[in-house]
Amino acid sequence: MIEIISVSKSYNKINNAVDDISLTINKGEVFGFLGPNGAGKTTTIKMITGIIAPTKGDIKVSGISITKNPLEAKKKFAYVPDTPDMFLRLKGIEYLNFMADVYGVSKNERKKKIEDLSKRFDMESALGDKLQTYSHGMRQKIVVMGALIHDPEVWILDEPLTGLDPKSAYILKEMMREHTDAGKTVFFSTHVLDVAEKVCDRVAIINKGKILFCGTLAEMKEHFKANESLEQMFLELTENE
Repeated sequence: MIEIISVSKSYNKINNAVDDISLTINKGEVFGFLGPNGAGKTTTIKMITGIIAPTKGDIKVSGISITKNPLEAKKKFAYVPDTPDMFLRLKGIEYLNFMADVYGVSKNERKKKIEDLSKRFDMESALGDKLQTYSHGMRQKIVVMGALIHDPEVWILDEPLTGLDPKSAYILKEMMREHTDAGKTVFFSTHVLDVAEKVCDRVAIINKGKILFCGTLAEMKEHFKANESLEQMFLELTENE
């Protein structure tokens, strides 16, 4: 569960990149965070994960404040950033073991998890190679694997499907559903509206730092009183902002 409580972020003390937003992402749901580039999606995710601090407000992950108790809060979630270019001198297996060490995953548990994830993402033959030799899609997969190695309660994914091949994208979407079926939480940002339509239980649309809509896709359709596609509704929501 994630609670975003009256959160704002200003980088220049004049304009808010994120402007007084409040959201509750429940256990057992895939929650999509939609908006055009520059809308405030990544800033919000960086505040949820504790990379940057909000100017005002508070954020709780599994009931723990990321601003007041960041180390405990960070144990509760996995974070996949929008750019997977990190630790490029490490081999795939070294990166996964490093992430397992960070989260205190036992030797037996990590072995089983690495075998399972590398098989699902078809990465078994690449684990001995350095990340700098990987394609963008392979780097994306290894970062996802590293994030999930400690089986966290909450997944926070920033544009997670970018660069993935269709099979891997399908597998990740399948894993999101398995995770929420177990009563856990997935929060992910995207500007690909078709993905949100197929995967999400609820969505929020953000533009220019403000939440324009939050609810189910059915509620969104009812809100517009029409059978328009999500893309058309999205454009109607944002065109006058």
